[in-house]
Amino acid sequence: MNTLLLDRTTWDLLPDARGNMAVASGSYAICQNVACTIRVFSGECYYNTASGLPYRQHILAHTQAAPVFRMQAEQAAGAVAGVAAARCVLTGISANRQLSGYVLVSTTNGDVQHVGF
Repeated sequence: MNTLLLDRTTWDLLPDARGNMAVASGSYAICQNVACTIRVFSGECYYNTASGLPYRQHILAHTQAAPVFRMQAEQAAGAVAGVAAARCVLTGISANRQLSGYVLVSTTNGDVQHVGF
């Protein structure tokens, strides 16, 4: 499976050496798609409105327990093509309520990767 390669800092498209759109493949592409799914608001992707987390409906400005967020992130990651299993690990929350952590992704080809958020 291939996907457009995104810059890790700006989350914007990248050109390849020839000036064409760069493409990611393999486990990296799967992990990038997991990161995109976790970052996007549910319904925001016009080509796949089922993708994403329900940030507006259930996460932002609501009191929510960490296990609920972990479950939602794991379900969203598990729905990505090429993911065999996903486990969300929360590592902290800052004073301004910014959640940090990662999703441990097992791909269908046996690779295990960390996808940070």
